[in-house]
Amino acid sequence: MSAERKIASALISVFDKTGLEPIICRLAEMGVEILSTGGTADFIRKHGVEVKDVSDLTTYPSIFGGRVKTLHPIVFGGILYRRELEGDRNEAAEYKIPSIDLVIVDLYPFEDAMKKTYEEQQIIEKIDIGGISLIRAAAKNYKDVLIVPSREYYDDVLEVLNKGGSTLEQRKLFAARAFDISSHYDSAIFNWFNRDNSVDSMKMSLRNGRLLRYGENPHQSAKFYGELNENLEQLNGKELSYNNFQDISGALDLISEFEQGACVIVKHSNACGLALREKTVDAWTNALAADPVSAFGGIIAFNRALDYETCEKISEIFFEVLIAPDFDEKGLELLKKKKNRIVLKLKKLPIADNVIKTTQLGVLVQENDRISLDSTGWELKAGPEADEKIMNDSEIAMRIVKHLKSNAVVLVRNSMMIGAGNGQTNRVDAVKQSIEKAQKFELEIDGAVLGSDAFFPFADSVELAFNAGVKVVVEPGGSVRDDETIEFCKKNNITLLFTGSRHFKH
Repeated sequence: MSAERKIASALISVFDKTGLEPIICRLAEMGVEILSTGGTADFIRKHGVEVKDVSDLTTYPSIFGGRVKTLHPIVFGGILYRRELEGDRNEAAEYKIPSIDLVIVDLYPFEDAMKKTYEEQQIIEKIDIGGISLIRAAAKNYKDVLIVPSREYYDDVLEVLNKGGSTLEQRKLFAARAFDISSHYDSAIFNWFNRDNSVDSMKMSLRNGRLLRYGENPHQSAKFYGELNENLEQLNGKELSYNNFQDISGALDLISEFEQGACVIVKHSNACGLALREKTVDAWTNALAADPVSAFGGIIAFNRALDYETCEKISEIFFEVLIAPDFDEKGLELLKKKKNRIVLKLKKLPIADNVIKTTQLGVLVQENDRISLDSTGWELKAGPEADEKIMNDSEIAMRIVKHLKSNAVVLVRNSMMIGAGNGQTNRVDAVKQSIEKAQKFELEIDGAVLGSDAFFPFADSVELAFNAGVKVVVEPGGSVRDDETIEFCKKNNITLLFTGSRHFKH
């Protein structure tokens, strides 16, 4: 470690003063001259510590409603002049520019403002100018100046001060933190201004990652970046894993498709059970029936509060994660009896505008698949017109299949998924898998709806489904051989609906 550098003067200008008191008291003990502005200066005086107003140093008051406070050559000269250069020292003496050795800043909360209001002027006024400039200046001159760029580092700087001064290594670390803070702040501002994507640029800034036990496999390291607590509250269980996060995301994406009471069971990001029922216990029983084997160790999600009876039924099997908006008090106690069971309270459904994937070649960005799945725009291409019940099952099928890995098909009957084929390299195998699943668990296929994420290139898939008892087929259409499928459906009195929308998912 390099020799410590003593601090003789400090500039403090912060929005959030929580935790600042011990710092200013320590600076006073050290005999450090403190410069400050506005509310921060008032706060310091309130705690009995002497402070000099920046306006006294610059001879300029705070102007334009506080927009300009610290933006002055005397202030920035005191931060930026290089102490080891004789020319800089001479200029500082000539223009009576005092050294500033420590800068403490906490920026206006721009991101909080975006969450609280849509009023443009209020958001604009939360764009910090002076603070961000101080951060960048002090970080640039880290060889001479210690920069504290955010309240989150108050404890760290207090530890440095308690040891008497800062080392070059410490100042460089704080400088790196400073540019992390400033780049994150600027990214948020850019993204707000570029909401219409008029500038062809993507800015992502992810901070304070949560270290996970491991990635998809034990030999892979992993982190989670995000504000989990905005959407979910963990009530019980071990720490979430990388795979948990992926499956939870898939379950919430699917459950968000339904306004009716629903239960979803997900395994490896694919639905293995889903049912819509008024009572949560019925939704659970029917969702589980679709594939009780795959449900073992799965992720279970509801969009309704769970009563005791439902909690009791779910407790009978092993599961990784259970999600619901609320839980019966005694039911929650029952669920908590196994300490590793992850139980999450759903505060609100997360909504992502875009899907971002990294590849070996670069980054792919696309809009999320949020196209309406309302059946009013669908075309009847063959067979009898579907009644209300069949149309309801058809819509459910398409809402499920869009969340399955392609090639994917799903069988739905009586508002319940009874079989699915997903992740197949051809559509025939996907249909076979869905039929075999339904037959394996003795679920009635006759009268079921078959939904497909993409068109059938040949009539063979529809023929397989028909022979198993399917009477309604829903698909996007668009194959050069659509006529063959349409003709087969006409001959066999199969209702064939074209949605016009493909839903590949890779």
